[in-house]
Amino acid sequence: MWYSFNSVFEVDRLGAIKIMKKYVKILPLAALFFAFSANAQVELKDNSEILGKWKLYAEATKIDGEQKAVTIEWDFKDNGILKQTATDSVGRTKEMKIDIKYAIENGDIKKQTKPGQEKYESCSVVEKEGSKMILKCPFLYYFLTKI
Repeated sequence: MWYSFNSVFEVDRLGAIKIMKKYVKILPLAALFFAFSANAQVELKDNSEILGKWKLYAEATKIDGEQKAVTIEWDFKDNGILKQTATDSVGRTKEMKIDIKYAIENGDIKKQTKPGQEKYESCSVVEKEGSKMILKCPFLYYFLTKI
């Protein structure tokens, strides 16, 4: 039996096209899976899941970026008040205490941006496992541990 180079090439090319079509169909599904698993969020049902004192020990612009160490304590109260106590590591002001309002809406923490103003930002819980929690707010990621 005689095969010309062109006929063999056509068969191989068609087979390669069939294989590529299969992979092209799978790639978007794999991309979606990895995209959603990378930024999976924890939906809070109510504030009982975060009540109490938390040590905010670092903040970063990216979840896997360089973390800036901070010394801040957040105390989520049952009445919708978040008591923040920041300790100045340089020692000029020692401690700064601020009370702001917060609420759980659509699984996220909605908190005041500044005390006395009715401007709020929404922070989603990216990870909550044991005594650790990572929040994604509009400009920063906050890394906390339960005290």
